[in-house]
Order: sequence, then structure tokens, then C-alpha cells
Amino acid sequence: MKLVFAGTPEFAAVSLDGLLQAGHEVALVLTRPDRPAGRGLKPQFSAVKQRALDRGLPLLQPAGLQDPATLGAIAAARPLAVVVAAYGLILPPALLALPPRGCLNVHASLLPRWRGAAPIQRALLAGDSTTGITIMQMDPGLDTGPILLQEPVAISPEDTAGTLHDKLALLGARLLVRALATPPAPRAQDGNVATYAARISRGEAEIDWRKSAAEIERQVRAFDPVPGAQTRHEDVALKVWRARIERGLSAAPGTVCAAEPGGIVVACGSDGLRITELQRAGGRRLAAGAFLSGFRLARGTRFGPRDG
Repeated sequence: MKLVFAGTPEFAAVSLDGLLQAGHEVALVLTRPDRPAGRGLKPQFSAVKQRALDRGLPLLQPAGLQDPATLGAIAAARPLAVVVAAYGLILPPALLALPPRGCLNVHASLLPRWRGAAPIQRALLAGDSTTGITIMQMDPGLDTGPILLQEPVAISPEDTAGTLHDKLALLGARLLVRALATPPAPRAQDGNVATYAARISRGEAEIDWRKSAAEIERQVRAFDPVPGAQTRHEDVALKVWRARIERGLSAAPGTVCAAEPGGIVVACGSDGLRITELQRAGGRRLAAGAFLSGFRLARGTRFGPRDG
């Protein structure tokens, strides 16, 4: 089938790979403009752009989709359908109406739960036991279109945003190919039970040790690999990468109750957290034992802001 594909990060690139492996003709790829990254702020290609270049696919990087020249280029590709996965731009009504089979979206949640930009992180933060992939027929709303296919994925206690992303990306590619091969009958979403997955802000990564250990443990997993759950010890910025709950611990929130090779135990609003992997600013991710060999951390000292 002749398609136009729109996507930006690695999640979307996996769907693009799946379409090509299934034999679909991708007549045009749309991705976001290059963004500066790294210390030198050099323009960085998106994962989808790199895939398109590697495979010699026609590529456009419009800043928006209202421009007549962009819409004209999409129309000239004559796609039967437009496929969207984590693109980052809203499709205008003129584009939604253009392809005969409409526009399909690969979304990383079981809609209508977690409509919006950060469904993987929000599912982890909320403590959901299940998430999944939805293939949706797009309409002018934000992830409100009819559902074509869904498949659940269990969230394990060890899952991070990174591991869950990888599972969902592969599933999304498989379901997308199925939806294109045998179009299912669409079914409407129940907007009364919808939840919204707002984009993650950097401020949300800061650990508030007054919260329960269960909440903070979910925060650690939800922000791995980006941006990392953050805290401070005196004047040193730290990121916490792995931790587990220590039941029954009672001390002032943020208090270091133990600092040993098996982990750094910190009191929370309820219970405690044993940190087993962390990183200081400018350093590498280290197991607790290796971290403590180069960082003095005394019992009774505090994590968090000085006034906390």
C-alpha cells in the first residue's frame, strides 16, 4: 500500500521499519525539524529522519502542516493512507480528509486512557498494571478518534519508561501492519473515562521525599532514561536510577538511614527507599557500592533541598 508516514522519535522509527518490512511503499516521510542538542548545540537528526535517509525515502521536515506547499507535497505523493506515530504536530482537517483510507495513529496506551504526549510515563507514575497499544483512526481531536485495534501489555514491577517503550514500539509496528492488511471496524471511544497524559516537565523529576516510597519508586522508573529522577545531597546534584521499597522504615523524610554496598536507604513520607544505582552530576551511573567508594555519605544526613 502506498503511504505517507509521519513520526519523529525511535518509537515512530520502529513503526516505519515495520511498514517497510511488510512491503508497503512509503512515498513520503514527514518528521520534525532538526533540533540543537549536546554541548555544542549541533542540529540532531530525529530517529525517523535517520531511517529515511538510510533507506533513501523522500523526506520533508515542515515546521507546521498548514502550509499549502507541504499539503501539496503530501497530496502529490497520492497515499492511500497517512500513518502517524509520535509525530508531535497536529494534523489539520485538510490533511485528515486527504487520503482515501484516512489517517491512522499508533498510540502507546489503551485509549481512552492516557490521551496526550506522555502515555508511557503517566502509566508508570500512576501505578497502572497494564498499558498497551491502540491503532486509531484520527479525527480533529487529541487522540479522540475511533479505535481500530488494541492489545494490552502488562507492566512489570521492574519496567522503566525505557523498557516499556521498547515493548510498545515493537507491538505498535505489528498492530499497525495488521490494521492496514485487514481494516477492522472502528469503535468509538468513551470520553467519559478518558485521562490526559500531559507532557513531562523537568520539575516533575525532582524527588519530594515527603511522598510515599511507592510513589517515589514509580517516579524513578517513569523517568528512566529521561530526564532521570533528581535529588540533592548538600550541594551535589544526583540522579536516582534504581531503587526498591524498604517497608516499615520511619524517620524524617530524606534522612539517610544506611549507606552500604547493598544500597543507600533513605526515609520517605511512608516507608523508605533503598537506592541501588545513582549518578552524580557529570558522572556515570554507578551501583551504590561503587558510588559510595568515591562519595562520602554519612547516616543522618539528608537528601533534598537544604530547607526540606
